[in-house]
Amino acid sequence: MSAPPNHRQTLSNALFCCSLAIVLCAGTVLAHTTQSTEPDWNAEGNAWWAHVQFLASDDLRGRDTGSDGYRRAAEYVAKQFADAGLQPAGTNGFLQPIDFEVRRLDESSSSLSLERAGKTEALKLGPDATLRVSGDPAPSTKAQAVFVGYGFAVPELGYNELADVDLHGKIAVYLSGGPANIPGPLKAHYQSSEQRWAALQKAGAIGIATIGNPKNSDIPWERASQARLQPSMSLADPKLRSAGPHFSTSINPAQADKWFADSGHTIAELLAIADKNELLPKFPLKVTVHATVAVVRTKVSSPNVIGVLLGSDLKLKNEYVVISAHLDHVGVGLPINGDTIYNGAMDNASGVASLIEVARHLKAAGIHPRRSILFAAVTAEEKGDLGSEYFAHHPTVPQRQIVADLNMDMFLPLFRLQYLEVQGLDESTLGDDVRAVAETQSVIIQADKEPDRNRFIRSDQYSFVKVGVPALAFKFGWIKGTPEETTFQDWIRTRYHAPSDDLDQPVDTPAAAHFDHLLLLLATRVADADTRPTWKPTSFFKRFAQ
Repeated sequence: MSAPPNHRQTLSNALFCCSLAIVLCAGTVLAHTTQSTEPDWNAEGNAWWAHVQFLASDDLRGRDTGSDGYRRAAEYVAKQFADAGLQPAGTNGFLQPIDFEVRRLDESSSSLSLERAGKTEALKLGPDATLRVSGDPAPSTKAQAVFVGYGFAVPELGYNELADVDLHGKIAVYLSGGPANIPGPLKAHYQSSEQRWAALQKAGAIGIATIGNPKNSDIPWERASQARLQPSMSLADPKLRSAGPHFSTSINPAQADKWFADSGHTIAELLAIADKNELLPKFPLKVTVHATVAVVRTKVSSPNVIGVLLGSDLKLKNEYVVISAHLDHVGVGLPINGDTIYNGAMDNASGVASLIEVARHLKAAGIHPRRSILFAAVTAEEKGDLGSEYFAHHPTVPQRQIVADLNMDMFLPLFRLQYLEVQGLDESTLGDDVRAVAETQSVIIQADKEPDRNRFIRSDQYSFVKVGVPALAFKFGWIKGTPEETTFQDWIRTRYHAPSDDLDQPVDTPAAAHFDHLLLLLATRVADADTRPTWKPTSFFKRFAQ
């Protein structure tokens, strides 16, 4: 465990804070363009890294939601918020405790098999498929299976793959992803587990079986299946809890032909069709699914950590710009290369460290933007964005007064900050703000280069979007064919949700400090603007605006 960072200001920091304060008071946040001395990125990067070292240490054992390691991480963040001059903005000081219902698969008492032509084939849990307990699974299931393409329905376009499919009482088997001709935001929204299950349930399905398209999968099956024994959670608040499917499984694409036997189709054929962006067929499968699912149920409580820098404008201080990052990771799991602690250094101790550093710099500069800035380190993101969802529906400030969310989840400072990929870039005027700020930093803004991975709806920013709040999320960007692309893709393939996302990995700490500076400029620009951010007229997500 590393000691908390030393926050004494270097001479370079003092010059930075002084020049930033002067420029902000003049009514602009584009401080970098007028500075005679750059911040000391090495010193600032070291301060950022010290937070990561504490939060991602083995002592905190992966910060699983509700664990003692998470509790200690929350206490650390609350103290850092207080030291940075933030006011408590939880329901219990800096904390907003949340109750969760926990479900853990008892795999030794569970089973999955396929019956075909009177013969039953037992599937191996792990190598062949995994059972999911994210909803409220039935103890036993026996049902026929139907392949439904992407299992996709988009009412706005009159598109419904399920319209002519008999799914009543059956299990819908589908390929992850969506049709190429569906616009990205629409496709992302209707691929969310909530929306996709709503469409399948409406069509009569009682369960789902997902085949991940390897082309769009972040984690190889061999590693993804290691997470099958990690607990699933839902919010205890009945108003925020919906019943999921009676049966849910993920199928190893390499073993999917066991499901397609005698159907006239193969997984290779279906993946080839998807790769050519052609319409997937729908057809009944020749198998009946038999499943026994044993679940161990418990309850835990885990807090969001929330602090606020109060605004200076008599009226606008009652509006809030949220900067968010999730504090939890996945805890302890099955070993990979002998290591069982999933430290979550980049995912997402890095984002929480940036929350702390931005707050610290604002205090050092003596800056109070016109609007208030709310700093939220949220829990249970890895369980389905549950901490941010709870906050979005039970905010500790008036919900209608939250004007923006700037979310950090695994922003990956693995190399120099030349490009910044921004998810949600063209959905709201926040995109104009980040472009303006990035220009002063000689940083080039990029849109999401991999929209089929649905990253915009897969982290806490989407909890805010769904209640009408414009939001952005960030990743260090890269150009195709460069060493930076190789570094990024290698990290996703080998370290994402693995114990190797630990403190023993190459990280560009000065680049992280540069990102923190850009984020500070963006947050203060939004907080000082005369008008709150608005959705672009063409944005799909403006429908959520209240």
